[in-house]
Amino acid sequence: MRTFGVAALHRTILAGTAFAALACALPAHAQDDPADTGAGAAEAQANEQAGEVILVTARRREESLQDTPVAISAFSAETLEDRQIVQTSDLERITPSLQFKPAGQLSGNSSSSVVFIRGIGQLDPTAAVDPGVGIYIDEVYVGRAAGGTLEFGDIAGVEVLRGPQGTLFGRNTIGGAILVRTREPEFGEFSGRARARFGEFNLFEGFAALNVPIADTLAARVSGGIRQRQGYVIREFDGRDLGNEDVISGNAALRWEPSPVFELNLRADYSRRDENGAPFVFAGINEQAPVPAIVSVAAGCPGATIPFAPLAPGNPRFGAPNVPLINDARCANDFQARGNFVNGGTAPVRSESEIWGVSGTATYELSDAITLKSITAYRSTDSRGIRDADNTPFEILTTDVGSQSDQVSQELQLQYNSDRLSAILGGYYFDEDTTERATVFLAFPPSPPVIGSVLNGGPGSRDLQFSDLETRSLAAFGEVSYELIDGLELTGGLRYTEDRKTYAGTVFNLFPSTLPDPDPLPTLAIPEGGPLFIFNDPFRETFSALTGSANVAYEFADWLNGYVSYSRSFKSGGFNTRYNAPPAGFVPVPFDEESVDSYEIGAKMDFGDVRLNLAAFQADYTDIQLVFRQGPVPLLFNAGEARIRGFEAEATYDPYGSGLRIDAGLSVLDDEIRTITPVPGTTATVAPGDDLPLTPSFQGNFAVGYEFDLSPRVTMTPRFDGSYTSSLVFITGSVPEIEQDGYFVGNASIEVEIDEAYRIQAGVLNAFDEEYLIQGNASLGTLGYAEKIFARPRNWYVQVSTEF
Repeated sequence: MRTFGVAALHRTILAGTAFAALACALPAHAQDDPADTGAGAAEAQANEQAGEVILVTARRREESLQDTPVAISAFSAETLEDRQIVQTSDLERITPSLQFKPAGQLSGNSSSSVVFIRGIGQLDPTAAVDPGVGIYIDEVYVGRAAGGTLEFGDIAGVEVLRGPQGTLFGRNTIGGAILVRTREPEFGEFSGRARARFGEFNLFEGFAALNVPIADTLAARVSGGIRQRQGYVIREFDGRDLGNEDVISGNAALRWEPSPVFELNLRADYSRRDENGAPFVFAGINEQAPVPAIVSVAAGCPGATIPFAPLAPGNPRFGAPNVPLINDARCANDFQARGNFVNGGTAPVRSESEIWGVSGTATYELSDAITLKSITAYRSTDSRGIRDADNTPFEILTTDVGSQSDQVSQELQLQYNSDRLSAILGGYYFDEDTTERATVFLAFPPSPPVIGSVLNGGPGSRDLQFSDLETRSLAAFGEVSYELIDGLELTGGLRYTEDRKTYAGTVFNLFPSTLPDPDPLPTLAIPEGGPLFIFNDPFRETFSALTGSANVAYEFADWLNGYVSYSRSFKSGGFNTRYNAPPAGFVPVPFDEESVDSYEIGAKMDFGDVRLNLAAFQADYTDIQLVFRQGPVPLLFNAGEARIRGFEAEATYDPYGSGLRIDAGLSVLDDEIRTITPVPGTTATVAPGDDLPLTPSFQGNFAVGYEFDLSPRVTMTPRFDGSYTSSLVFITGSVPEIEQDGYFVGNASIEVEIDEAYRIQAGVLNAFDEEYLIQGNASLGTLGYAEKIFARPRNWYVQVSTEF
């Protein structure tokens, strides 16, 4: 399976090289207004605070934010730095309808991202499931959840596109897209920037970037950063701090413009995390579930029976509330709770990732109106997360998931722009190969004789899952915009996608868990130990769809633009990879694609010093990939339909020359799970009327800053940011132990700038020391545990930075 991926890499690199050579050989054409989707947009966003036009590239061409008939949140590098947005997961504090959570529920890896926009995303971080929200670095799609938590180092700007995206982008995304642009090298000027930050929890952060002109038409840019910080959750067992940060990241870019009509950009990025583990803590135990009962009886808990009788108070939904309480270390009950920032686990924990990528973007202007563009990229993701899922001294469930992924992509675009007509025609190839190894330690395996062994003090078992996953995707997409009369623009787009998914895996059980891994892997049976669940045969499914979009935009006045739009998108299906019992015929359980029909109306307004953008939408979500449980195992099935309605608003008040700037945004979401399709042999974790995960009914944010002139050379700017999120759930279904009530988070800072070159900033994050959840997971009905992650408590920092 790897051979095909390497061959594809060679083909795409050769294709990009050939394209560059061809472009250099073709004759040059002058262009009065050349498109620049990198430096131009970055410069315009950098001037955002001066009230100038904000340029975005959401439609793969550079245009004003206010003229773009799409729901977009656009942020310059300066805005992100002022509001203390240091990585992609922080964007949810300033973006309507966005939820961006680290540490995927089932991975234990702090860098695994769980991203939802307008109630659509994905919970499962494994390679078997496509992300619902696409993340792009310099137009290159990031295919894995472990690569989604990006550091904002040498960044030019970020755009968050809400709603389905497909007729303009290489990789189809059903919920939305996050576009991250790094700074491009600049010709003719040697420059640089650096910053250092110190703070609570022994925080140290350093960053530096250099722009190096090599020749009149050749320049390079390099940057690198490091962040180290102690964790804020302490393991009682060994004093290990969880939630610590130890990150190294770097970027390099080379820009070559041998003629006015040809440009080549080569980029590379690298990040590495080597951390103690995600800061999960105990959330609850269902004492009536089989595993807690068994471990309590085996440990000699007084009065323990199967089902477990001694219930903790305050948890009546698992039994009679008046049952006597036993506070005994041998009992698996709610006495294991140690607070929001103390972990009671004893099993190993770990969080590691190493991610790097290279890309080449070649742009050739065939004429004043026609541009040809090639984007060739390779990305590698290597990650591992170990978690003690019950977060107690008991050996109930421990997972160890490691993954190595290679991704190759090639995109070709033909763009046309004239006075009234704009069009893009694109082709896309995506090739991803992933090897995943998961070890799941269980307190007991599925066979009754083994349960008896555990009751007599015997060891538990291990489920071993070895998976080879392939995704081959081909797509053709296009969109045409035509200004029918002055101010009236009609846009239509189509996309055809064909995704081929292949899964070959070996899944089996070992009892006792101390048995070594078989070598080679079993093909028919295991000589000793437990059963074989999945044979190592390749299984393949192909998912294809024709989707499209339509948009009507009208300029009612110089200060008012409005639009209505429709789009349809889908997310491919695949194969489930987790088992602790053999499925029918030892064949992996597949799941099909899900789809969304989205309807939207929006308005973008400028009232002098005030900018106001509004959007209202409805999304009909069908064949939703929902988690059901087959015993203790989470499996995806197409089992639901939902309707999501919402309203979003963003506003800026920036009176020219006053020094005052106010930003605000909000979203209101109303989600309704309409139907749930029963799946034989499984237990549903969701019912009609439940909330969709990570879909709060209200999100609001604001930021206030005022710049004072202390002298002709010195300014001082105090700022305050606040964000409120209403109650939300982290998984499908109702689990009170991991549900979050509404919460408000405030951040305050003060900055002194000298000669527009030196800055000193001091601030407090989570200024009111709000204790709120950023992640939660549970399997209370079977394995009996629930776990959660709280945000880092109040902490201060001091930062110094300079530019030259």
